[in-house]
Amino acid sequence: MYRESFDGSGLGEDWNPTSAVWRVRGGRLCGKGARNHPVWLKRRLPVNARIEFDATSTSSDGDIKAEVWGDGESAAEGVSYTNASSYIVIFGGWKNHFHVLARRDEHAPDRLQIKVDPDGGDWRAVPVRPNQTYHFKIERNDGRTVSWLVDDIELFNFTDPTPLRGPGHQHLGFNNWEVQVCFDNLMITPLED
Repeated sequence: MYRESFDGSGLGEDWNPTSAVWRVRGGRLCGKGARNHPVWLKRRLPVNARIEFDATSTSSDGDIKAEVWGDGESAAEGVSYTNASSYIVIFGGWKNHFHVLARRDEHAPDRLQIKVDPDGGDWRAVPVRPNQTYHFKIERNDGRTVSWLVDDIELFNFTDPTPLRGPGHQHLGFNNWEVQVCFDNLMITPLED
């Protein structure tokens, strides 16, 4: 099991930032304007794991983003992040219009998405609220199915016919585009097959 509460004064040796915007502030890991240049955890994820953390956006634009089972060093090579090495979860992306689970390309036509609907009755479609902390849980327990829950509500459950695992797919990254987002209380629990 791995835990990180970001209580120190800096990122520490466990982290690989691909942008200088990532800083520890007030006991949280925060970044603004990363433009798809994540901060990667150097420690390897097991093939099957439960990854939990708290996440907050300071903006009504949302834009809370994390990457799981990536290579630990990728960053956007252009404006569009089409060269990711991971599964990407985006809560309130595109100015709080979509919640997305994507495989390697957040703009792929086959990405899973929920259109945000502030007036609808489906909790899964609510927009990200500024300064509200959300609890993320991303899990894979069979080597191929990735589930993502926010505040214990399942947004997506995706079974990948060609799962991202093994070398090049063993790391967690925190990411964003423009607004300030902060992450805290990371816990990674290995799971059995």
